[in-house]
Amino acid sequence: MDDGAAQPHKAKIRRENRTRILVAAEQAFAEHGFAGATMTNIAKRASLPKANLHYYFGTKDELYRAVLDSILEEWISKLNLWRIDADPGTVIKNYIRDKLEFSRRRPQASKVFASEIIHGAPILASFISADLRHLVEQKAAVVHEWVRLGLIKPVDGPHFIFTLWALTQHYADFEVQIRLILGRDALTDDDWESIAGYVEVFVLRAVGLAS
Repeated sequence: MDDGAAQPHKAKIRRENRTRILVAAEQAFAEHGFAGATMTNIAKRASLPKANLHYYFGTKDELYRAVLDSILEEWISKLNLWRIDADPGTVIKNYIRDKLEFSRRRPQASKVFASEIIHGAPILASFISADLRHLVEQKAAVVHEWVRLGLIKPVDGPHFIFTLWALTQHYADFEVQIRLILGRDALTDDDWESIAGYVEVFVLRAVGLAS
């Protein structure tokens, strides 16, 4: 293989290894917390030599931050779709569906984030108090403009966003409790569709958009 062909192949391997490490780390941090997770255990989960972890992520702190960044990147991309000129009902329904799909697809990620917050946000405090605060203020202003235009019933913008977070992330953070109460070994496709339908109607009714 010549150098020209080798470079894309090596880049592909690097991307795949990095993804494997992040997935393994997400699981380890969710199950054991930051203190309990070890680079040795994460390497074993990723089926990679420990040296590979340190090649991609020099320290456990760096790897933990990368996991948090990957979670926030996906969540923030969904919130960025809130615009004044968009249809509120469509925006809200899509956001609920996207966040619930994240809870379904990456429940461990939501638990890692919840643990970070429960422990006082030692890594994310500055981001939350600056960048995330600014983003929430922007999107709360969108909600308030929808109210002013008569498109939805009056709601408090920041608390409306907090409510959506609570409703959607609950199904990842408290998945065990939900399964035990419903008598499930695992939530089924029908369960998730029922959850999405219920949350949609509940929220849209609150802002006057559900019949």
